[in-house]
Amino acid sequence: MAQEEIDYESLPPNAGLSVNMLAGALAGISEHAVMYPVDSIKTRMQVFTTSPVAVYSGVGNAVTRISSTEGVRALWRGVWSVILGAGPAHAVHFGTLEAVKELLGGNEAGNQWVATSIAGASATTAADALMNPFDVIKQRMQVHKSEFRSVFTCARTVYQTEGLGAFYVSYPTTLAISIPFNAIQYTIYEHLKRMINPTHEYSPSSHMISGAGAGAVAAAVTTPLDVAKTMLQTRGTSHDPEIRNVRGMSDAFRIIWNRDGFRGFSRGLTPRVLTTVPSSALCWLSYEFFKAAIRTD
Repeated sequence: MAQEEIDYESLPPNAGLSVNMLAGALAGISEHAVMYPVDSIKTRMQVFTTSPVAVYSGVGNAVTRISSTEGVRALWRGVWSVILGAGPAHAVHFGTLEAVKELLGGNEAGNQWVATSIAGASATTAADALMNPFDVIKQRMQVHKSEFRSVFTCARTVYQTEGLGAFYVSYPTTLAISIPFNAIQYTIYEHLKRMINPTHEYSPSSHMISGAGAGAVAAAVTTPLDVAKTMLQTRGTSHDPEIRNVRGMSDAFRIIWNRDGFRGFSRGLTPRVLTTVPSSALCWLSYEFFKAAIRTD
């Protein structure tokens, strides 16, 4: 029995990819669904607006004002977009992650940080190509006074009014966030996991602690890029001509700097970290659990 616990990560070759992809899909849905309301607050805090009603001083203030003016359900608006996209995207993410890590020797003894960093970057490049349109829809539905109540209505409207490019205008910025985010997160996660749990036994607490620590660092470092991404993905809902015509990451950075200086790049930092810490802990806990539970002996 002890040997079984020690070797739970050693998946047989004929089952590894399918198990990793299924575990990743289940982990992704769990992660995004649980923390979605805080993510909605993060999006609203990052959007540049002239409406005083849509300006929040903090997470608590946002919850109170949104709940009292729009109802608690507004915090969940658009959740089906991430549920529909998160499963397939995380399946691709974790399948690629484990495959590249194995290919580059990342499962060998020692701290294989180069292999794990490359594996993390490769995984997010593939997953974000699938997830980006769903993320655009999600943020269009999260903003203050969003006209959309249906994922499919939102997708159809964005396509008809702005074209297919609207779903991918933020993809370069998304990659600029996700590649360092996942490289940092996965490298720190693997390092912490090896340090906290050197026997490689199935240990939920070590997966949660490692995931939370890795997520916090990665979220904080990449917040400035996330502010730019939000501007690009919600530009079609803005009444500000300059924001509505923003074309790429450099345009977004210029607007943020001109309007808010350094402070503008930290918009939504607190809810982003608050979202990422538990969601990252839950994601890695779920992933390791599902990987162990559904593996084929």
